Amino acid sequence: MKKTTFILLIFVAGITAYGQTNKKLAQTGLKFLNVATDPRAVAMGEAFTSIEGGSTAMFFNPAGLARFAGNAHASFGSTQWIAGINHLYASAAVNTPNGDYGVFGITFQSVDYGDLLRTVRADNSDGYMDVGTFRPNALAIGLGYARALSDRFAIGGRASYVYQDLGGGFLNVDKNGNPLKSDNTVDVVSFDFGMFYKTGFKSLNFAMSVRNFSKEIKYQKEGFQLPLMFRIGVSVNAMDFVSETADADPFLLTVDATNSRDYPETINIGGEYIFFKTLAIRGGYMFGQDEHDYTAGIGVQQTIEGIGVAIDYAYTPFGVFGTVNRFAIQLSL
Repeated sequence: MKKTTFILLIFVAGITAYGQTNKKLAQTGLKFLNVATDPRAVAMGEAFTSIEGGSTAMFFNPAGLARFAGNAHASFGSTQWIAGINHLYASAAVNTPNGDYGVFGITFQSVDYGDLLRTVRADNSDGYMDVGTFRPNALAIGLGYARALSDRFAIGGRASYVYQDLGGGFLNVDKNGNPLKSDNTVDVVSFDFGMFYKTGFKSLNFAMSVRNFSKEIKYQKEGFQLPLMFRIGVSVNAMDFVSETADADPFLLTVDATNSRDYPETINIGGEYIFFKTLAIRGGYMFGQDEHDYTAGIGVQQTIEGIGVAIDYAYTPFGVFGTVNRFAIQLSL
């Protein structure tokens, strides 16, 4: 217990120090890493740090995977992001026998930015010349591991290979009219860490995570960091306080506080009510955002011949950018 308390204090001290010294420079790159994946989490205002679950927990707090009770879990989903950008994700987790050696997982994210026009400066009446189109893309592949160290305390981590290609840049043309190209690809290994703590007071959980920790990278000359983020979250089943029935429909309430490298601190809140262990109604609110705040979603889950199947949807109004829709299907054994 003393060791657990010491780890908690170190974690809190690190987040406090970071919040006091961090300058919000808005100069991070590979921002696709901060686009939330799982529709369930998004529908709950992305307040998911202290929620235990299947393989999708690795995107928010790897420690949330530690007490996965099944044998295996997989999830596949897509996000219709702003400006016609499409995100795809997949995750899978496998439990060890009786959970004695923890839970292993893998994650995948990809981004399709669509076709963009490419031009270069030219000595003509327009001042530029069209040189076709290019199609930027990005991906991240991660390996995760989580383990419960006691009946209350769990830890987890994920290492990811992150890659982004903004297309070969056309610097200019030579005297023969041939294009001069530059390479605009970057890759880096990033790390996520998390802890999860069951307080012992009813179903109250407390958790912390650090995401997108890596070295500085650059395309040509200017260096930049990944979107490092600290999160602290608490959650509880509100039905613990109003019903003594063990099988009462759960009403999950959750709150996250976030501290990012490149924008001010935010508070996210969310809720989920599950009717008869089948239909989930979700909602959330994200304080401190400019173009989006409230979120909503729905989910249906059922067990078919021993296989758990869940289908989730999340709706996010995104101001001048329109609506962001997310869909996913999850399978568990």
